Amino acid sequence: MDIAPIFASLHKHRTPVALIVLEIALACAVFCNAVFIIGQRVAELGMSNAIAESHLVVISVNGSNPDTARADIPRNLAALRGIPGVTGAAVMTSIPFGQSAGVDGVSTGPDSQVHPGASRYMLGEGGPRVLGLRLLEGRFFGPGEYADSTLLGGMMPNGHAVIVTQSLAQRLWPAGHALGQQLWVGSENHYAVIGVTADVARPGSSSIGRGSAHYAVFFPLAPDPAFTQYVVRSAPQNRQRVLHAAEAKLHTLAPNMVIKGQTFTDIRDHAFTATRSMVWILVMVCLVMLAVTAFGIVGLSSFWVRQRRRQIGIRRAIGATRANILRYFQTENFLIVTFGITLGMALAWGVNLYLMKHYELPRLPWHYLPAGALALWLIGQLAVLGPALHAARVPPVVATRAA
Repeated sequence: MDIAPIFASLHKHRTPVALIVLEIALACAVFCNAVFIIGQRVAELGMSNAIAESHLVVISVNGSNPDTARADIPRNLAALRGIPGVTGAAVMTSIPFGQSAGVDGVSTGPDSQVHPGASRYMLGEGGPRVLGLRLLEGRFFGPGEYADSTLLGGMMPNGHAVIVTQSLAQRLWPAGHALGQQLWVGSENHYAVIGVTADVARPGSSSIGRGSAHYAVFFPLAPDPAFTQYVVRSAPQNRQRVLHAAEAKLHTLAPNMVIKGQTFTDIRDHAFTATRSMVWILVMVCLVMLAVTAFGIVGLSSFWVRQRRRQIGIRRAIGATRANILRYFQTENFLIVTFGITLGMALAWGVNLYLMKHYELPRLPWHYLPAGALALWLIGQLAVLGPALHAARVPPVVATRAA
């Protein structure tokens, strides 16, 4: 098909063509970046967390008496372990996907140039077993390491051993030799790495970049007022019963404390509520943008069909078939959409650079651009199909008399 007449027609109608091209370019830029962000957020919903989530119940306690906490915690744990169906109970200072807790800049030495932020998990005795941590290298803490580790009114335990997650170990020791190394927290506190676990999510992981969402350090700690999370393990089918029994037991033992229990599954769901909402909002934005673009193409094409009835009639009279007319409008639409996509790809790249700079979003992978182009080409062809079929059905005689 000779496209010179198509270009001549587009040049004659520069203003409406420019508007629809800009609309397609904007749709392309928004669509590519929105789909990329949706993919990132959907991946976050399935964020790995190497603990026994489906077996755990978490009881948060607040308002405990600091003077008696060291004696109350062993008593409370003994009571929780006595609940029928409970296979283990331990205490922690914070939990994965929970509220953001202590974050420390960690390094391999006071002069190191690498200082990633890592969440601080302090565990009571039995914590690794109750959580179901998966040890990849080394060992878990021994009883003496719990007993010898205290806060003494400070922020960091005075013990000497830590366990790190695999992601943090790879970040600090890329060569893969984390065991026995010294982990520095700030410029004064340092600990020996005795174990490496499979990746455990950090508190507040849903709002942390995926690259550092598993940077965590586990410290042993003797009973201390800093422990505010009781983690109870049971079979998945017993969790609700164990949850209610654990809350009742702690209320009986400490009636003045504020106690709230949740299954870990509920904690995870709640942590990603905002992420799920963002995904649905972005999906709706994409659908609206594509619908507006499609309606714009339909409107412009229908307008041009009405304007060109005489031209269509003449072409039909001199031998053009319905297929020729249909192909003419489809080719015209393809060219308009291509102009818009070309501009939109550049705009999408620019938007991504802005998001990278101001919102720490990763670079847009190149394959999102052709995928967005294919989607817009398809929508363009579907949108123009109705007006093009209407134009192809115009009889030559009727079109000629319309002049």
